[in-house]
Amino acid sequence: MNFIENFNVDRFLYSLQYMWQGMLGIFLVIAILIGSVVLMNKIFSGKKRKKNTEE
Repeated sequence: MNFIENFNVDRFLYSLQYMWQGMLGIFLVIAILIGSVVLMNKIFSGKKRKKNTEE
């Protein structure tokens, strides 16, 4: 019950601003990583190697 009595709605709403900014930052970093991997795959996959299948 002590937590409920000390809960401050104003501080909670103020902290939501930092939470969405952090979530946006995480999303942007993941998007940049995915984009860079796709770009590198397109750049360096132009020369496909032929595998020698000796059986």
